[in-house]
Amino acid sequence: MRLSQLWMEYAAAACIGFLIDFIVGDPQGLWHPVCGIGSLISRMEKRLRGRVADTPKALLLAGAALAVTIPGVTVVITALILLLAGFIHPYLRFVLMCVLDGWILAARSLKTESMKVYRKLKEQDLDGARYAVSMIVGRDTESLTADGVTKAAVETVAENASDGVIAPLLFLFFFGPVGGFFYKAVNTMDSMVGYKNETYLYFGRAAAKLDDLVNYIPARLTGLAFAAAACLIPGMNGKNAFRIWRRDRRNHKSPNSAQSESACAGALGVQLAGDAWYFGELYHKPTIGDALRPVEPEDIPRANRLMYTASVLTLAVCTAMVLFICREWGGWIL
Repeated sequence: MRLSQLWMEYAAAACIGFLIDFIVGDPQGLWHPVCGIGSLISRMEKRLRGRVADTPKALLLAGAALAVTIPGVTVVITALILLLAGFIHPYLRFVLMCVLDGWILAARSLKTESMKVYRKLKEQDLDGARYAVSMIVGRDTESLTADGVTKAAVETVAENASDGVIAPLLFLFFFGPVGGFFYKAVNTMDSMVGYKNETYLYFGRAAAKLDDLVNYIPARLTGLAFAAAACLIPGMNGKNAFRIWRRDRRNHKSPNSAQSESACAGALGVQLAGDAWYFGELYHKPTIGDALRPVEPEDIPRANRLMYTASVLTLAVCTAMVLFICREWGGWIL
C-alpha cells in the first residue's frame, strides 16, 4: 500500500472514529484499551520501584525506562493487532481502525462529565456539583464556591479539548491508530505519574517531559482552533479569544496547559485559573483572561460548543491537507 493510500485510510478512519465517539462515546461497562495502558503503567511502576534505590538518580533512570517502555509496548501491540486484522481481510482492518479511533477520542466523555456539573449547578446542588467536578479535576473541591466549580469545569473542558480530542485527532490523521495509541500512552503516563510532588518528582519527570514534547504543537494548534471556532459561534468573541491567547498562553507552569484555556477565556469573556488547592496545599497561579463578566453555569455548555466546533474545524483542515497532499504529490512522492 502506498503512503498516499495509507494516509487516505487514516483520514477516513479518523473522521468515522470521531462520529463514533460523537454518537456512541465510550461503551459503558466494557473494558477500555486505556484501562489496559493504565494497568500496565501501575504494574511496571511497582516493579521498577521495587528494584531501584530510593535516590534521585535511580528514580530518574527508572522513570525514563517507564517512559520508553510503555509507549513502545503500546505501539507494538496496536500494530500487531492491525496487522493480524489486515491478514484476515482489509475491510476488517479498516473497521477495527475506526473503532480504535473512536476509543482514543474523548469528546463525548468530556461533554458528558462536564454537563453533570452543569446540571447540579442548575439544580443549586452545590455539594453534588463539587462531587461531579471532583471526578474530572485534580484540585481539592470540598470548599469551592459555585463560581469556583464552574471555572474548574470550564478549564477542564478547555484543557482536555487539546489532549483528549484535538491532539489525538492530529496523531490519528497522520500516524493512524498506532500513532493515536502512542499519544494516549504518553498522555496516560503523564496523568498517572507526571506530578511534581514527593512521590513523583523524580520518577515521573521523564513522562512529564515527554508529554510536554508531544503536546507542544497540538496545544498551540488547539488554541488557534478555539479562536477560529469562536468566530463562528454566535455570542463568542473570536478577536478577543486570539488576543487573550497571545497574551496569556504562557500563564501556566506547563508550557501547554494555558494554550486552549486562554483562547477559551477570551472567547467567553471570563477570567479562568488563579489560585487553587491541591492535596491540602494552596498553589498560587496566575489568572487567565479578563473578567469582562462573571462566570456562570451556562459557560460549561458554551465551552463544550467551542470544543466541538474547534474539533470539527480540525477535522476539516486535516482532511483538506491529506486530500491536497495525496492529489498533488501522491503519484510520485508518496
